[in-house]
Amino acid sequence: MPIRAVVSDGQQSIRKAVATALPGVPHQPCHFHYLREAATPVFEADRHAKKELKKRVRGIRPLERAVEGKTDTEAEVVRGYAVAVRSALADDGQAPLDTPGLRLHERLSQITDSLQRVEEKGGSRTPSSA
Repeated sequence: MPIRAVVSDGQQSIRKAVATALPGVPHQPCHFHYLREAATPVFEADRHAKKELKKRVRGIRPLERAVEGKTDTEAEVVRGYAVAVRSALADDGQAPLDTPGLRLHERLSQITDSLQRVEEKGGSRTPSSA
């Protein structure tokens, strides 16, 4: 049976081996690896965006410490939002079809929107005004 084409992950060593062993036979990377390589610039930009977003929410631990041992409603709300932020930060993905930076931006935006709704309803009492 003649070999009409070769599909591989596209490693340089495999490309050289195919070219040497099967001269003239077409060789292409598999779709996953091809898409991953094509999406690399987008994935890198997304990774950078995620890193920058993470910098903005580094202050979550001091808020958690401030409500340690407290059982009132406000402390429970702070803990709930802290868990939501930590969950959003921990969600990673892989190229080519996943964009964890965009997903993080969306989730942090949802958390921000929720906090703004709470504030509009008058639920934003600070501990000093309680």
